[in-house]
Amino acid sequence: MKRLFLIRHGEAGFSEGTDFQRQLTKLGIEKILRVGETLHKIQPEIDLMYCSPAQRTMETADVLRKNVQIRSNEYHQSIYDGDLLSLMGLLENIPTIVDSCLIVGHNPIISLCLSTLTDHSYQNMSPGTLAYLEFEFDSWKYISAGSGILREIIS
Repeated sequence: MKRLFLIRHGEAGFSEGTDFQRQLTKLGIEKILRVGETLHKIQPEIDLMYCSPAQRTMETADVLRKNVQIRSNEYHQSIYDGDLLSLMGLLENIPTIVDSCLIVGHNPIISLCLSTLTDHSYQNMSPGTLAYLEFEFDSWKYISAGSGILREIIS
């Protein structure tokens, strides 16, 4: 069984600079801390994290690390720029040895990914929302539309 956690970055403010440089607000950090505490109860260690390199997603990942051990992480510009096809390609190529994966990303792609993997209607994930999915196979290469079981939404 494989476990996938999808999280939309925490609430970010609008300040000077580009969209890529937006930082988490105090409320955004507090919410991610609470989500991290709940995630720790479900999965205290995560094998692999894929994260957008945008400031707000990297900050979200850093806050989650206060409660959850992340063994390996990679930053992918395609999570910031990308589309559903790019994200699905990342998921399909996760090494088989990885049993748990966390994706720290942005809307609309993170919500679209959730809807696609679970065959549910589109669910808009608000900032700081985490979705927990399970897959009943032993290799990520089998991931496809409707193959995931939504276990929990944490916000």
